[in-house]
Amino acid sequence: MRGPAGIETAMTMKIAAWRDYLALCKPKIVCLIVFTALVGMLLAAPGMVALPLLVCATLGIGLAAASAAAINHIVDQEIDGVMARTLKRPLPKGNLSAREAQVFAAVLCVISMTILGIFVNALTAFLTFVSLIGYGVIYSMFLKRATPQNIVIGGAAGAAPPVLGWTAVSNSLDPHALLLFLIIFAWTPPHFWALAIARHKDYENADIPMLPVTHGLDFTRLHILLYTLLLFIVTLLPFLTGMSGIAYLFGALTLGAGFIYFTVKLLRTAEEATAMRTFSYSIWYLMGLFAVLLVDHYIPAIARLIL
Repeated sequence: MRGPAGIETAMTMKIAAWRDYLALCKPKIVCLIVFTALVGMLLAAPGMVALPLLVCATLGIGLAAASAAAINHIVDQEIDGVMARTLKRPLPKGNLSAREAQVFAAVLCVISMTILGIFVNALTAFLTFVSLIGYGVIYSMFLKRATPQNIVIGGAAGAAPPVLGWTAVSNSLDPHALLLFLIIFAWTPPHFWALAIARHKDYENADIPMLPVTHGLDFTRLHILLYTLLLFIVTLLPFLTGMSGIAYLFGALTLGAGFIYFTVKLLRTAEEATAMRTFSYSIWYLMGLFAVLLVDHYIPAIARLIL
């Protein structure tokens, strides 16, 4: 019979294993993906989205994102073992085997596609699967190691979530949903290149052709600023096309000015801390921008209730 110490040890091991599986999902990234998908769902509806659909679409898209993240862990396990930022991930540490991670990713994928295909719609299931393959396979296995433009080309997969959310509600591809895609697509390079500048030695040691490694820090900082200016212009499109109103425009201008401030500051300094502050701001920027989109969307309904 197992004693109290043995039971406690077994429970500790199970908790540790679940933490490792959770780490495979990249929960912080998945939360951001789910948030943008959720905003896409709510923007697609004139009122509120039916709760069962909201739950099923959110769960399905989230599980697909987690599956893609797990595949990325599997593909990158060797280079993760030589990069200081990723040394403590479950596969490099040996906490999980590649086989266990593969089974986990496959199970998440099957559950995701089942939920989306049965309880949402076939279009969303198909586009979600394409997005999963785009990040987990095309970007992780090929683009990441092939070209310094890897994050630009591969950014299409990361820009898909709001479109997936929109199609979950409308069962169609809408031009306004594609504007949301375009915003994240333009946001991805300055967001990720800021991190790549701060961790350029890691990527150099791992022989990954990120832009700071192949073209230098000055070149990368300039392109971060140029892409941020492009992003600033793109974020005006929802207002210019009538998708959103004045509240969104004010938020986009304010948040965009903040992003430009950080990228100009980054252009003038080679400090790693500045690159990380730019990277951190970019995350809050995207969350803030989509939150403002959502608030702006519901302002007419709130005004009708008050009046």
